Amino acid sequence: MVGTAQLAVVGIGAVASFFMAWTVGAGWTPYAPGVGARTTTVMRAAFFTGLFGILGAILQGANVTEAISAGLINGVALTPIAAVIALLVAAGLVAVGIFTGYPLATAFTATGAVIGVGLALGGTPAYAKYQQILLLWVLTPLFCGGIAYLLARLIRRDDVPDEYSIPLFGAIVGLVLANSPFTVLAPESGGASIAAVAAKRLPLPEFTGVAVATLFVALVIGGLLLVDVRADVRAGQRHLLFGIGALVSFSAGGSQVGLAVGPLAPLVIPIGLSLAVVLLFGGLGVMFGAWMGAPRMIKALARDFSSLGPRRATAALIPAFAIAQTAVLFGIPVSFNEIVVSAIIGSGYAAGGGRISKRKMSYTVFGWLVSLLLSFALAYGAVLGVGML
Repeated sequence: MVGTAQLAVVGIGAVASFFMAWTVGAGWTPYAPGVGARTTTVMRAAFFTGLFGILGAILQGANVTEAISAGLINGVALTPIAAVIALLVAAGLVAVGIFTGYPLATAFTATGAVIGVGLALGGTPAYAKYQQILLLWVLTPLFCGGIAYLLARLIRRDDVPDEYSIPLFGAIVGLVLANSPFTVLAPESGGASIAAVAAKRLPLPEFTGVAVATLFVALVIGGLLLVDVRADVRAGQRHLLFGIGALVSFSAGGSQVGLAVGPLAPLVIPIGLSLAVVLLFGGLGVMFGAWMGAPRMIKALARDFSSLGPRRATAALIPAFAIAQTAVLFGIPVSFNEIVVSAIIGSGYAAGGGRISKRKMSYTVFGWLVSLLLSFALAYGAVLGVGML
């Protein structure tokens, strides 16, 4: 039987979690490169960001949610008060970033806050998980920026026409999509990829089956775009850019919803709510946040960091999709703004970097580091302060 006091605490935690989900969604920028390339409007970008984001939250959000709820601290479980403090600290810092126009890293604030409250409760650090997180955080700007730079340089070559580059990029997206985990395909084990499920139905060894299924998905997507560009090159380019933006938005939902509902899950699952309901709740929060608050951040990244054409916008989104799916696969909280900003910067440098705001870049990186340290300190101090009352 659930007492009134427990319900009150759960209610406060739910409000804090929804606010955190709203701020996470409001800080999303998957369609920023498309807006910078003038293939879509800011408001339309925000709408589709929220729409595909809630689908990703429901279908891919389990791994990161479980990591945030129980994987960052050993030896203790988050108390209801500690969970509420972590959510309020993280959401507050992200909200400051949104309204000042500088994209703070949501994963940094949420991770720092959860670790802070966990250590204040007497838990011990989960060093193995920290190594995974740190490795991905460090590699994200190198991978996204580097791959975006190389792809942008490739498509700027006169001897690589759009009739070939667009289907090629579509095939690359298909390779990643075929191996992306979906909770609905194997809910009992945290998810499975399209290629893995298809491989079990093929009369081939497992590795060969996965390779064949992956290649099939890539060829289908590449083939559809080849037909599209032969009819109208510009239309094919727009369709590719929109499709990648949709997949990146979907990936944002899968990798980011856990930042909002991870601390909430230990509070509500014991009283009878399933993880699917928690993910739907978080997905609604990020969707409304994207619709209401994302236009400001999309504008900031699309117009303040770099002016991208459709080609370089596509080059920026492909590695963003790949790294986001890697985070989903391993259940690692990663900042989506770090992903998108790194990709935009790499793609922008392919054109000489003259239109990239280095001052804004410096402030953004500084904001990411400060958000991690500040969220940890505030959350740790708040839990200690509450304990002394």
